[in-house]
Order: sequence, then structure tokens, then C-alpha cells
Amino acid sequence: MSVLKTKFAAKAAKTLRINSTDAERKLWSRLRDRRLLGFRFVRQQPIGPFIADFACREADLVIELDGGQHADDDVVQYDARRTAILAEHGYQVLRFWNTDALLHTDGVLELIADHLQKAPSPGLRFAKSDLSPKGEVAPTARSETSK
Repeated sequence: MSVLKTKFAAKAAKTLRINSTDAERKLWSRLRDRRLLGFRFVRQQPIGPFIADFACREADLVIELDGGQHADDDVVQYDARRTAILAEHGYQVLRFWNTDALLHTDGVLELIADHLQKAPSPGLRFAKSDLSPKGEVAPTARSETSK
């Protein structure tokens, strides 16, 4: 996971926070202060070359709210590239239409909560698959490596 830390990115993110859309403000009111399952979200988070609408760093999750212009073919392709680059930075992206965030906020939050409940524990996210819960090499893996 990488976060771009430049003065330009910080200033751009601050400008986006000040000029947030109605949908962003409504969703933020329900995500802020660990209100959703105790997960901490930030808004307008610089990640790589982009600024994500919302990010939950502990679950490696980005939430993007899209307006009607995101239905255009060229913007759909741009969004796909953006999602791929965010994935390279370790994030999974969930996209919602602005109208859904405004009119079906509870449904959007349910989908985000479902994803958060399935997210791996932060301590186990990068653990090797051959480790036991205590962090020891599992017996089958140990015997295979000693051969």
C-alpha cells in the first residue's frame, strides 16, 4: 500500500474535501469517526497518482462515488485503469453511483460493511500461508522444506 505524500497532493485533497459533492458529504457522515464497524475511513486520500474519495487503510479498501459522466465509454476505460493502478497499490475498489449514495445510503453501507467483514485481519493480510495461528511453520510445510 502506498500513499503519495506531496504538498501538491495534500493541497489537491484539501480542495476536494472543501468542494465535496452532496453524495460524498452524506456518505462521509456515516463513515467518519469509525461509525461503520469500527473501521477508520479517511476522505480524499492521495494514493499513487490518484486521490481516492474514501479509503480504509486498515482494510485496504477504496470507495469511489461516481457521477453520471462515469457512464461514458472513455471514462469507463479510465476508471478501469485507475482501479487497476489502485489494486497495484494494494487496494480493492468499490464503486457506487452518486444517486445510490444519496437515495440508498443504507444499502451502500451494507455492501461496504459486507466487504469489511470479509476483509482479512490486518495482522494476517501479509502472512505466509504456511504459518500456523501462532506464527510457526506448519508441520506439513516444515517436512516439505526439509526434504
